[in-house]
Amino acid sequence: MAKVQPLPATASPSPSSSSDGRQSQQGTQTYTVWMKSLVFSGNGCTVYTPDGGVAFRVDNYGCKGGREVFFMDRAGNTLIRIRRKGFGMFKRWEVCRCAHGAGEEEATPWFSVRRAEKGGAAVTMHGGAGTCFRVDGCCARKSDYRVIGGGAGGAVVAEVARKQTPAGVVLGEDVLTLKVGPEVDHLLVLGLVVVRGLMNRSL
Repeated sequence: MAKVQPLPATASPSPSSSSDGRQSQQGTQTYTVWMKSLVFSGNGCTVYTPDGGVAFRVDNYGCKGGREVFFMDRAGNTLIRIRRKGFGMFKRWEVCRCAHGAGEEEATPWFSVRRAEKGGAAVTMHGGAGTCFRVDGCCARKSDYRVIGGGAGGAVVAEVARKQTPAGVVLGEDVLTLKVGPEVDHLLVLGLVVVRGLMNRSL
C-alpha cells in the first residue's frame, strides 16, 4: 500500500474538497487512482487525496465490468450510481447522482457515456445539453487519456497517466495519477474514470 499512496502534500496548499467531490476554484487538484478494490478479492478502485488519504472508492462485488456500480465516499455513502445499458454498438453507461441518505428511486440522472470513434468516448449531459465532454484514449491498451470539454475545439480539463515516483520510477499500470482542473466538476471526472474502467473491464 505504501507504494500506491501519494507522498505527503507539498508546502503549496491544494484546493479544499468537499465530501461529494465538488472542488473550489483555486487550482488543479491531483489524485492517485489505484485500480484495485479495498475489499479482498473484490473488483473496483480507490481514489487517494494528495496527502495519501482515501477520498473515494468503488467496491464492485460482482464480476469485472458489472452492470451496476456504486461510487462512494470514504464513509461508504453512495455519490454516483453507474448502470450499463444496451448491447453492441448501442451500449452506453448511464450515470446518476445520489444524495446522501436518499433511496435508489431518488437518484438524479446526470450524464451518459458511449463509445466514440478512434477509441474515445462521448459524454452527453442529461436534459438535452448535447455532447459536452469527450474522453480521448479509452482503448484498453493505453493507460494515458484525457477529458476534453466544450466539444471538438475544447480544452483539456483532466488528464490521467501512469503514476511516477519523484525518482522517475513508473509504477504499475493499475496505479494512475489524475489531474483535474478547477473549471470542471471533479466528481464528474471521477465518474468518467470509473466508466472508462468499466468499458475496458479493468474494474
